[in-house]
Amino acid sequence: MAAEQPKRGGTLVIVTADNPRHFNPAVQSGTPTGIPGTQIFASPIRFDDDWKPKPYLAKSWEWSDDGLALTLHLVENARFHDGVPITSEDVAFSIMVNKKYHPFKTKFGVVERVDTPDPHTAVLRLSKPHPALLLALSPALAPIIPKHIYDDGQDMKTHPRNVNPVGSGPFKFKEFKPGQYIILERNDDFFIKGRPYLDRIVWKIVPETSNHVIGLKNGEYQMDTVTALTIRDWKRLGKEKNLIATNKGYEAVGALNWLAFNTKHKLLDDKRVRQAIAYSIDRNFIINVLHGGGTMPATGPIAPGSPFYTADVNHYDLDLDKAKRLLDQAGYPEKADGTRFKLTVDYFPGYDEQQKLIAEYLRPQLKKVGIDVKVRASADFGAWADRISNWDFEMTMDNVYNWGDPIIGVHRTYVCDNIRKGVIWSNTQQYCNPKVDAILEKAGSETNLAKRKALYAEFQKIVVDDAPIAYINVDPLRTVYNVNLGNPPLGIWGALSPMDRTYWKKQPE
Repeated sequence: MAAEQPKRGGTLVIVTADNPRHFNPAVQSGTPTGIPGTQIFASPIRFDDDWKPKPYLAKSWEWSDDGLALTLHLVENARFHDGVPITSEDVAFSIMVNKKYHPFKTKFGVVERVDTPDPHTAVLRLSKPHPALLLALSPALAPIIPKHIYDDGQDMKTHPRNVNPVGSGPFKFKEFKPGQYIILERNDDFFIKGRPYLDRIVWKIVPETSNHVIGLKNGEYQMDTVTALTIRDWKRLGKEKNLIATNKGYEAVGALNWLAFNTKHKLLDDKRVRQAIAYSIDRNFIINVLHGGGTMPATGPIAPGSPFYTADVNHYDLDLDKAKRLLDQAGYPEKADGTRFKLTVDYFPGYDEQQKLIAEYLRPQLKKVGIDVKVRASADFGAWADRISNWDFEMTMDNVYNWGDPIIGVHRTYVCDNIRKGVIWSNTQQYCNPKVDAILEKAGSETNLAKRKALYAEFQKIVVDDAPIAYINVDPLRTVYNVNLGNPPLGIWGALSPMDRTYWKKQPE
């Protein structure tokens, strides 16, 4: 049968619980920025469903024989949304800005410079091989931002155009009303002829997930991505005749849900205390009761499904007696009232099932070993991010991604030189182990797969024992969308992919 011809026109309304700080993925990680950001900005390369790199702003590329140079040949008809042509100077500027400001310091850490021999050729020069560089040039990780706008001496992290961006992606920024909505409109001058198909994409920012359910059922919203819905609601919505609920896609993301410790806090600088807390958490209860069996256990810093994952680590199975012994050994005996000390736990707002529910669960659970827990809420993502990135926390729930390869999304959480105040999703635990740094340094440039696997296996054992983080569950990211939507973003990056091919088979009334 012939494939259906995509139709042009219509508006896609997506509901989200996220209120983004801004829309520049070159300096900010995470889905609140990344999902709209990948529509606004184009990147050199995109990936298909089989993890194969495909042309985007770069029509072709080649490696040098020694693996120390990647040459990108840019398309010649690409323009920013203000009409200015994209050149290799924009690529060079964007990569070096990303290297300096993005929380994933190791993503472009080995890029020494980007040469620009002509306007449509950019050569990334590396200090050592980078086996994940093509993946790092994906839309959510390597947006090409306009040098003529951003190279004006202002702080990139707070640049005013981050909230009023000019990109070259399939959709142009139109309006952002914090806490209410984001509006993007079709880029009629997009460098891929005939795309995008949609006229506009609108994100409605709705913190209360019960309203997501109502709006999806009645057609007010036509998609919910990286959903804040509970697993039960997601399953129920899949039974609606006008909706499809799926966990297809996001294979490259590797979302881990965890409890992170501020390892510089006076109560948490002893790994025995952190280990005791890990032994106190009943992951089976969380997965089977709080999550209704819809998640799976996380055992370490690399998500199952990755070729670098190993299960050969301490799993911290529930053991309250062992937890109590560790706390005794650390010098925190039980007092007359049954308590040892107090701790506060924060959580990422907007994803109650993965975050708030577990934070609330920790209060009675850790009381069993004598830890008095207070749960602290944040008004929105920005307030939480400011607290955590500035180390104003003791423990926090968090949802952190592997981003396809450990070099991109794992190293940043554990290397000593990525302890950067004010940068969320860097090494906010302030964890530092020189042995771990040395292992990751080797793994980051090793091109032999078997050797990389061995290095990452050793890394996982050490980090799990040091316990800067208590790993709780793998979060299978899910999507709900209208049955009449064609080509929804269900690839390896899910909604962190450009939606230039998405269209309405039949437009909603």
